[in-house]
Amino acid sequence: MNRPTFFRAVALAAAATALSSTLAACSDNANDADNGSEPSANYNDADVEFVQQMIPHHQQATEMAAMAEGRSQSTEVLDLAEQIEAAQGPEIEVMTGLLEEWDVEADGAEMDHTDMGHGSSGGMEGMMSDEEMDALDQSSGPEFDQMFLTMMIEHHQGAVEMAEDEQANGQNDDALELAGQIATSQTAEIDVMRALLAQ
Repeated sequence: MNRPTFFRAVALAAAATALSSTLAACSDNANDADNGSEPSANYNDADVEFVQQMIPHHQQATEMAAMAEGRSQSTEVLDLAEQIEAAQGPEIEVMTGLLEEWDVEADGAEMDHTDMGHGSSGGMEGMMSDEEMDALDQSSGPEFDQMFLTMMIEHHQGAVEMAEDEQANGQNDDALELAGQIATSQTAEIDVMRALLAQ
């Protein structure tokens, strides 16, 4: 299988996984409504923190991915960026819906990049600073591809850590399912990006 075909296959698999999880979440919520149960009661502080923080984390990833068009000269990077946008956009919608169900404000979305920091104990792992985002925005060609892959690996690693924390401490079934999906898909994408950097 040639490289472009491989990345299209990876993208299709990721999109199918995202769609399946989204449909499952919708089905579970519908069943809760039919049974007269109260889904908003089935969450804890870890679930809230995970969703509140993962929304802006995903938003930054999609912002980075959108920069690839017109800047990247790599078909593989362009395919990967498209895959990231296709997966994380719907996940943002799912998480926004969870906060609405729980009647919780999306506090994490109000934080700017400088508040998030790199690996800060109270912030979000893997977030890029405003200066890093500006540098990526101003780059192009091979320089952009190198920066994009390096930064997105760190970004994904942060998301995987956040997802693993949710899996260890969360309670809500939908949030836990989403965390598992994020950990699996983004770990696979990290492997792909490391392989591209090694070329």
